Amino acid sequence: MVALETPRAVIGWKAPDFKLKGTDGKDYALADVRGVNGLLLVFMCNHCPYVQKQLDRLVTLAGQLKELGVGMAAISSNDAEQYPEDSFENMQKLAANKKFPFPYLYDATQEVARTYGAVCTPDYYGFNAELTMQYRGRLDQSWSGVMENPRQELLTAMTDISQSGKTTLQQNPSIGCSIKWKIENRRTGS
Repeated sequence: MVALETPRAVIGWKAPDFKLKGTDGKDYALADVRGVNGLLLVFMCNHCPYVQKQLDRLVTLAGQLKELGVGMAAISSNDAEQYPEDSFENMQKLAANKKFPFPYLYDATQEVARTYGAVCTPDYYGFNAELTMQYRGRLDQSWSGVMENPRQELLTAMTDISQSGKTTLQQNPSIGCSIKWKIENRRTGS
């Protein structure tokens, strides 16, 4: 396992549309997952220990974001042939076990991850009501989940975004496992 950090956020680009199958069997486009005040997209997977340590906090965050009018969806783009824990069937099991209150989508071609520039799991993207990128950073100070009362950076940023369309919060990089690219999709350094 190699830990990667997300690159410095580039603010202001528009979220590209997509159509992905959810663990509930429905197809979702960008318009289906956005909220009236914004959207949080999370690139994640089942097997990554960084994701596993943040899952319960992520489920809680989804409820808080809903109250703010911010939609949320998670996307798994990992190569399920090389990493069977990340198969669609195992995604369905995880979503059911954790009672995800958000769609968990499968990017089988890895096209969405490439389009968004996702590099690791978890990789958080916060968009405003116009679906313009405003935040790319970590969930909070505690990637391990053991710190008492960590600063809620993602919630603070998304609260700002839901109210004013932007945030001035410092964007600290998320840390996680590299996306597991299919051989035909590997990029130099991935």
